[in-house]
Amino acid sequence: MHVLIIGAAGMVGRKLAERLAKNGQINGKTISKATLHDVVEPSAPANCPFPCTTVASDYSLPGEAEKLVAGHPDMIFHLAAIVSGEAEQNFDLGYRINCDGTWQLFEAIRAINTETKGAYHPRVVFTSSIAVFGAPFPPAIGDEFFTTPLTSYGTQKAIGELLLADYTRKGFFDGIGIRLPTICVRPGKPNKAASGFFSNILREPLAGHEAVLPVEDTVRHWHASPRSAVGFLVHAAEIDGEKVGPRRNLSMPGLSATVGEQIDALRRVAGDKVVARIKRVPDPAIIKIVSGWAERCDPQRAIALGFVAEKNFDEIIRAHIEDELNGQIA
Repeated sequence: MHVLIIGAAGMVGRKLAERLAKNGQINGKTISKATLHDVVEPSAPANCPFPCTTVASDYSLPGEAEKLVAGHPDMIFHLAAIVSGEAEQNFDLGYRINCDGTWQLFEAIRAINTETKGAYHPRVVFTSSIAVFGAPFPPAIGDEFFTTPLTSYGTQKAIGELLLADYTRKGFFDGIGIRLPTICVRPGKPNKAASGFFSNILREPLAGHEAVLPVEDTVRHWHASPRSAVGFLVHAAEIDGEKVGPRRNLSMPGLSATVGEQIDALRRVAGDKVVARIKRVPDPAIIKIVSGWAERCDPQRAIALGFVAEKNFDEIIRAHIEDELNGQIA
């Protein structure tokens, strides 16, 4: 099996590549090779048991998507995206990468599928977002709730979902779209995602640094850990498409928590001294964006199909300490 990961230099893409290298297979099929792609060259996992090619390019430019699928990858993980805050600030870039790039990729796959008379029919796992939903919300967003995004990023992801479903319906590939909760705690440095503070207020204090909290403690949101995100992707790669049915996009399980509940969990796990490193500096722009975000989902379809996530925020914080801090708190 040939696996292609687009967006492999990002945090989730890197962790997915590491998981696949460790497992060595998907759904019982041995991975024979992998192609890792991003706008900057990704790193191959250490001690990878199969050949791993790394590629750097802008997949939204003419001809680039065709190059990525020329080797007929059997499994394609599409993780590439301009994140929420940057997509809102840079309208043209967001649409070029998140919409044009996705469409170029799907068209490149369709061309091979048509040329081979349907013999080439890969599984495509597309990472969408709960940003496809917009206020006003019910107490919990169920599987029947409509997509009315209130941001450019959410709109771009909703367009990707529609394309994925239609190209799957036409038989060009077998697509599964997963709406990720906000991933927390994200390792590494802060990015331009408007949701970045959810991770910053945990990651930075645990590492001994101050963190800025731009919103009120009462802000509630839907979360899952990087461990869960990778688990969602692997499960989406292995799931029986017939059981998913024609509605190819699924909201993932997660954990609903307020910022205050996050901080309470941090206090339980790491103590008051760590919590004291959080500084409250309100940011009207972030507050406005967050006010239109989903607070809680009720993803019954995904749960019935076997997707799982954490049950409390203590688990999420402890997973970060184990995976990223070698079990040590500053």
